[in-house]
Amino acid sequence: MSDSKYQTIYFKNKPKIIGFYSIVGPKEGKGSLKEYFDYIMKDDLFGEKTYEKAERKMVEQAVMGAVYNANITPKELQLFLSGDLLNQIVTSSFAARSFDVPYVGLFGACSTMAESLAVGASLVNAGYFNNVACSTASHFSTAERQFRYPLELGNQRPPTSQWTVTGAGCCILSNKGDGPVITSATFGKVTDFGINDVNNMGSVMAPGAASTLIAHFNDTNTTPDDYDLIVTGDLGKLGSEILIDLMEDHGFKMGVNYNDCGQIIYNGKQSVLMGGSGCGCSATVLNSYILKKIKNGEYKKVLFVATGALLSATSTQQGDTIPGIAHAVVIESQENFDNSKKNVKSKKRSKK
Repeated sequence: MSDSKYQTIYFKNKPKIIGFYSIVGPKEGKGSLKEYFDYIMKDDLFGEKTYEKAERKMVEQAVMGAVYNANITPKELQLFLSGDLLNQIVTSSFAARSFDVPYVGLFGACSTMAESLAVGASLVNAGYFNNVACSTASHFSTAERQFRYPLELGNQRPPTSQWTVTGAGCCILSNKGDGPVITSATFGKVTDFGINDVNNMGSVMAPGAASTLIAHFNDTNTTPDDYDLIVTGDLGKLGSEILIDLMEDHGFKMGVNYNDCGQIIYNGKQSVLMGGSGCGCSATVLNSYILKKIKNGEYKKVLFVATGALLSATSTQQGDTIPGIAHAVVIESQENFDNSKKNVKSKKRSKK
């Protein structure tokens, strides 16, 4: 595991999340976070003829919902950052046709929500763009037939597998307005622990999450105790247990403030084996449960670490192992950020 420093950047101008939106499928709508989602689909086709077109429509609605919640108009949107799991990120690219704004396609697999926030915050912080949409999505039925088996086969799922979340989420970042503040981002490195099982994504991604967390704590001189919530997405039950062990091996004890999006999106009665996965897992949990709790003051400082498995159907068929990655962003409540600034100013005055 790498202990190298300087993977973390700080945002002097503190970009704000001024609007956010989440949309999920009916299975997710029956999970433990159902009261937090903005929209729950009645069925997985969402009024479309194919699941791929439904996924595209989900992104379009997530972006427009976030724009509306940000109290801006679509014409005020200046940049669209998005990615997904499908080949050539067609969900995001095709959805981008609906918006008359510049588009940057990203691929970080299930880490894309954190990746888009880190890139978007960097551009807003530098003053190049304002009102940037950061989005991602996944769909159980599209992901399954691309990466594993046709749904019609009804293959039995092994115990280590996770359930790809049908959902999309979007944040609007701006240097104006009010909302949760992104104060820093830690860009991850690609890790590969030699796993080639496409039904064991938690084991693939846990080393990447550990690498990024260790870099973040070393770069920022913080510990797990400095955060109200540390949330990964989406390691599931097995991957979370592996992460806890890896972190303890490196001197970091993950406490009760640690959780994983894949473990909390569904309830214990749903048949999802190790939990949720997919780009939409961390995206929908962040853009509903987490950000709403930050806005109401329940969480003051959150470390959001989205994780991804960088595989393709071709690489898997050729017997390659699966690399993993994780990116992290620190999101603070507006009140916590304002109080931090006051404390810094008072310390400067006392020194004088």
